Amino acid sequence: MTVRTIRVLIADDQMMVREGFSVLLNAMPDIEVVGEAVNGRQAVDRVRELAPDVVLMDIRMPELNGIEATREIVAADTTSKVLVLTTFDLDEYVYQALRAGASGFLLKDASARQLADGVRVVAAGEALLAPSVTKRLITEFSRLSDTPRLMPAAHAAYGGLTDRETEVLVLIAQGLSNAEMAERLVVAESTVKTHVSRILVKLGLRDRTQAAVFAYEARLVTPG
Repeated sequence: MTVRTIRVLIADDQMMVREGFSVLLNAMPDIEVVGEAVNGRQAVDRVRELAPDVVLMDIRMPELNGIEATREIVAADTTSKVLVLTTFDLDEYVYQALRAGASGFLLKDASARQLADGVRVVAAGEALLAPSVTKRLITEFSRLSDTPRLMPAAHAAYGGLTDRETEVLVLIAQGLSNAEMAERLVVAESTVKTHVSRILVKLGLRDRTQAAVFAYEARLVTPG
């Protein structure tokens, strides 16, 4: 059986970072680096040209930063998923990246295996949030007394979720995988996948990461 190759674009203004990531990812049998970009503007253009499956996006870049580049890529309704990479484990970057539509967030000190696994997870349509980041997101969104509702359509459709779908939405926000949710709920993994798909359709959300952000904004998850 032929394994589908995941096509990756690396956007980072540091040549050593781009080259290092390229070497690591091209060593994987199921991943191919198809292009590079030295700034956010070029990243947007290269996505339009190459249509990669995953964009590894640095946050701090000239001309157009990674947050704005992510926002433009998502607004263009491309199939490319954005995995944000940064050396800065700061809340403001996490929030901005996820709200801009990034499908994942990973620190640059991640190992080669974590990087490759991150690309695979995001390419498969899953959310990728480091556990420490997830906990801080939950705490911060719960602490804010008046979090802006950035997904009005989702909030309007929230009442259409069943009790089980709401339960699954909370587990998505807590960072559980489909397998972990299936074990927690004592159901088949295929059943969980069906619930997740229905949640995204009902709320009009792009992916699981948007679902997680929505859950934080709707105060469905509290620090614990």
